[in-house]
Amino acid sequence: MKRYFTFIAMAIFAILIASVPAYAQNVSIEAKASLLMEAETGKILHEFNAHEKLAPASVTKVMTMLLIYEAIEQERIKWDDIVTTSAHAASMGGSQIFLEQEERQTVRDLTKSIVIASANDAAVAMAEYIAGSEEAFVTQMNNKARALGMENTNFANACGLDADGHLTTAHDIAVMSRELITKYPEVFDFSKTRIDKITHKTARGEEEFGLTNTNRLIRSYSGATGLKTGSTSAALYCISATAEKEGMQLIAVVLAAPDPAIRFDGAMKMLDYGYANYALIAKEETGTPMGEIKIYKGALEKSPVVIKEQVNMLAPKGKHVTLDGEVKIYASLDAPVPKGHAAGEVIYTWEGEEVGRSELIIPEDIERASANAIMGRLFRRWFYNEEAHFIEAEE
Repeated sequence: MKRYFTFIAMAIFAILIASVPAYAQNVSIEAKASLLMEAETGKILHEFNAHEKLAPASVTKVMTMLLIYEAIEQERIKWDDIVTTSAHAASMGGSQIFLEQEERQTVRDLTKSIVIASANDAAVAMAEYIAGSEEAFVTQMNNKARALGMENTNFANACGLDADGHLTTAHDIAVMSRELITKYPEVFDFSKTRIDKITHKTARGEEEFGLTNTNRLIRSYSGATGLKTGSTSAALYCISATAEKEGMQLIAVVLAAPDPAIRFDGAMKMLDYGYANYALIAKEETGTPMGEIKIYKGALEKSPVVIKEQVNMLAPKGKHVTLDGEVKIYASLDAPVPKGHAAGEVIYTWEGEEVGRSELIIPEDIERASANAIMGRLFRRWFYNEEAHFIEAEE
């Protein structure tokens, strides 16, 4: 009887182990929260307490950086703009580049100081320059967080110094990190830089100031690309680490690790796990023809439609994956049709679940046909009893 119950207990244990996600069996991080995300698809490969609200320290600056790059893209500011340091910005403690009140620096130098050296004073100076005040910038930060679906985040400042209510989660950090690196990959020009410098220009004259990257992974982990470290007495040691190998970008977030070594080791452990167990699988490449569409009154009577953007899906390594694609092409388009005009979409599924979609577009400009060309077509169809060629498609 004892052997019987032992057998039953072992069977139950085996069932429980089998039901645990793979990441829980393979990744253990000594921190309050952690998460691993693939950047292109947004798929989560590991998570632990990913929605627990915690202080993020300077990982906060991922959002600050995102809003800086967004302001550049929208041409509200320029890299060569001159920013004058306020007394408030100059008063920031913690990690800083020791800006003095009334000191003038370019947007470029302040931004690289934020990304490379995690400068609190530079972050606040840029916040004031973009929004008029740090408080107004924080409102923009929280509005952006809401827009990205960061439901458990509230920012109280632009730099990450400990403050009441300044909280986020490992999940939300991954979300904003993904937005930054996929929309503005040029941030890697700074975040991959190990050592740089700026020049202070004050009443005492000019003085060079060295910038050393706070992210040790840039030196120690093959494929590391960034992104942001942070530490305070309340937040402990945090990181949003990014890397790229084999065409796949991963984001590893660690919050509240007890020391900096565990923070970096935990990020590396997650990255290693991701690259060892997952890969991106490509379907049709950008520009692949997927069918034809009728062009009404066009110089061409029909046009090919092609994939606008290559679709990749994340899959476990070693597993055979067959993607099913459903092609939907509009019934017709009226000329003239510019290159890149939408003509439908293709939707990919795997095991009944959608894994990606891409717009279908017209690959070249199509001019409107001349009146003589249109009359000639009508005549040929009437005289030779030709029928116009239509493809089956959905509007």
